[in-house]
Amino acid sequence: MEYNVHTLKNGIRLLHVPAASAISHACILVNAGSRDEDEQQMGLAHFIEHLIFKRTEKRNTTQILNRLESVGADLNAYTTKEYTCIHASFLHPFLDRTLELFNDIVFHSTFPEEEMEKEKGVILDEIASYLDQPEEAINDDFEDLLFKGHQLGKNILGTPETVEKLSKKDIQAFVKNHYRTDQIVVAVLGNYNFNKLVKIGEKYFAEIEENTAASQRVAPSGNPALHQMVDKQIAQSHCMMGMQTYSLHHPYKTGLLLLNNLFGGTGMSSILNLQLREKYGIAYTIESAYSPLSDTGIFAIYFGTDVEKAEKAMKLIRKEMDKLKQKPLTEIQLHKAQSKFIGQIALGEENRIGLIIAMAKSLLDYQHIDSLETVFQKIRKVTVKDMTEIVNEVFDQRQWTSLVFNPTE
Repeated sequence: MEYNVHTLKNGIRLLHVPAASAISHACILVNAGSRDEDEQQMGLAHFIEHLIFKRTEKRNTTQILNRLESVGADLNAYTTKEYTCIHASFLHPFLDRTLELFNDIVFHSTFPEEEMEKEKGVILDEIASYLDQPEEAINDDFEDLLFKGHQLGKNILGTPETVEKLSKKDIQAFVKNHYRTDQIVVAVLGNYNFNKLVKIGEKYFAEIEENTAASQRVAPSGNPALHQMVDKQIAQSHCMMGMQTYSLHHPYKTGLLLLNNLFGGTGMSSILNLQLREKYGIAYTIESAYSPLSDTGIFAIYFGTDVEKAEKAMKLIRKEMDKLKQKPLTEIQLHKAQSKFIGQIALGEENRIGLIIAMAKSLLDYQHIDSLETVFQKIRKVTVKDMTEIVNEVFDQRQWTSLVFNPTE
């Protein structure tokens, strides 16, 4: 896909993806997330994401929310372990309005004390809501087990104790230290002239003070496999099992993405779904996921089932992993898996807001953006030998950590 990049003097990059549509999409992506927090500040990055919608130097909460919603646009944000993203979808004429609002909430929020106290209550409710959803809570607890002692394992939302203690001073220090201008991308997908986009972008972001402080991230070490069972007042057993694996920059990243898609990824025809759900009727939800990060990655399998079926489910999963180790994929099987994955990626291009965020993230991660055909070529270049080596490494169950939530009687 065609794109253009312009770098401002302060390091902020403007990314434009042309698209002949009346609807445009934009995001501002900051390479700062929950892994950048101090231990006693868990939840800070997410807290800031909430607070930027509360008050700026010239707008109150209502004015912020109405700025785009009054013209039918959608404005939202999210925080991950490595990124903070604000994004919007809007009609073509409202690009200037959108980028001006991005500037206002990201760089001119005032974080008033009274709003902080109100938003702490909202986040405490959000934490409680997650605890009531075992399929969500087990993911957070599993990552804490997998990255034991490292910030990557900590809950993005924080804990009630850490959230209550967050201060305006904490917020200001985090923004100063981690909202680095050379690690910010403002991206727009829409039917605009690139020169016009650059002009608007310069108007709102060129005067931001340059901040290129060095990254302070520390890569996690590999922890020994841990196995934990926790009693919960829930109706079903929930299980996660997996390991630390390849980072964004590992040569086997594409191969593991392909293996994940084949084994338990999107679609009803994955190996795990066909075996556990379709053949044995064991689990309504059975899936695997691979999440590559800047200096490590996570491969994990999740399922929820009746307590009496949980042990059988785990045995079947291990059996399918062993089968792939003992009987590697054939060329024909690999070709089918590649074709399926390529088709799913092509269809995913229709999600335009997801596309522009992914492209902005690629620019931050790799300093360039691969074309769709280049992505497809990388998938096609994965060999049977590559897949065999990946399977033997990632499906080494001696290295797997597991967490089970068991229902109490």
